[in-house]
Amino acid sequence: MIRFDDYVPVVGEAVTDELRLLADRLHGTTVCHVNSTPVGGGVAEILTRMVPLLNQLGVPTDWQVIKGGDRFYAATKKFHNALHGVSQEITEDDFAVYRSTQEDNLAQLNLNSDIVFVHDPQPAGLVARKAALGNRWIWRCHIDLSNPDPRVWTFLAPLVEQYDATVFSAPAFARRLGVRQVLIAPSIDPLSNKNRDLPPETIDAVLTRLDIPRDKPLITQVSRFDRLKDPIGVIEAFRLARAYVDGRLLLVGGSADDDPEGKQVLAEVRERVAGADDVLVLELPPTSHVEINAIQRASTVILQKSLKEGFGLTVSEALWKGKPVIAGAVGGIPLQITHRHTGILTHSVEGTAYWIKQLINEPDYARRLGENGREHVREHFLLTRHLRDYLLLFLSLNYPGEDFICL
Repeated sequence: MIRFDDYVPVVGEAVTDELRLLADRLHGTTVCHVNSTPVGGGVAEILTRMVPLLNQLGVPTDWQVIKGGDRFYAATKKFHNALHGVSQEITEDDFAVYRSTQEDNLAQLNLNSDIVFVHDPQPAGLVARKAALGNRWIWRCHIDLSNPDPRVWTFLAPLVEQYDATVFSAPAFARRLGVRQVLIAPSIDPLSNKNRDLPPETIDAVLTRLDIPRDKPLITQVSRFDRLKDPIGVIEAFRLARAYVDGRLLLVGGSADDDPEGKQVLAEVRERVAGADDVLVLELPPTSHVEINAIQRASTVILQKSLKEGFGLTVSEALWKGKPVIAGAVGGIPLQITHRHTGILTHSVEGTAYWIKQLINEPDYARRLGENGREHVREHFLLTRHLRDYLLLFLSLNYPGEDFICL
């Protein structure tokens, strides 16, 4: 069970006392989070940890999940890619399915909370109920909107404009809107099964059970099997690096209910590495948090070679474990990595291969990167900071039209 007091040894009493003070100012205010899947992906992971803490702090908080059929999830996956700037063939039927699914969910969900907090495009249309309910609504965008497809954004923007406030993960994602915009980075929970300290025997047991050899350095990418995570590019970079260093590539991922492309991408990855004894591909259930934790802790270098990225919490997860991380310089990743200080930012397959070689050959430098990265995460990307930002956002809704700066 998650207990708020357990965070005191990690972040200190000053931080937890401030959170209690802010929550007291909101005492009795009810909050309802809405997203598109209960498991899989960073949004679900954050809500799994944050909702119980808000309740413990005296802010009654619910979490509801919209429901949709295959056509809805296929359409919203295309919306997701298009909002990231990736060309998609989107039809009028896709928009129609989106609208009808919003109507179906409005008939089923209880949205009477004082604050309704909607995450990402899939449930954004629920705001149609706002005027009738007379409550306050926040839209939280977890994806990269720096270069959205105009057609999809033109469809989505009028919905977003109906919210009382919007939240983005990085300055580059913000859009020209007539409502308040707030910048709040996502976070990891240092006490979750995915991030807590593990004894060596647990790590060994997990790797043995998953048949992961430790006879050579492990170069690992943990992410959903998604083209925007570029698993094929990771394989190409590893093969270039293998001309100079020995190692084993480990691609670890799973699927989410709202991502119908995952199985296809996984099949493409397995086809590309068929017969290779130095590449392992693991598909794990979305609840495999201890397994992911153990794999990251056993790895020598961790990759996140995204082509587009909302934030990329796997970067902070790896940095928290003191690991050197090589990641694509996209989305929210540069907020987590200062190049050559808290990690490595790359722009190409060749650059990724070069840094794999460098970090394998320079273990002292790799260790320093990991140490710096862990402290950077401690200061900026833990759940308690995220919780503070949300409490301040909730309070700010009582002061419409006024500007707030959170230090």
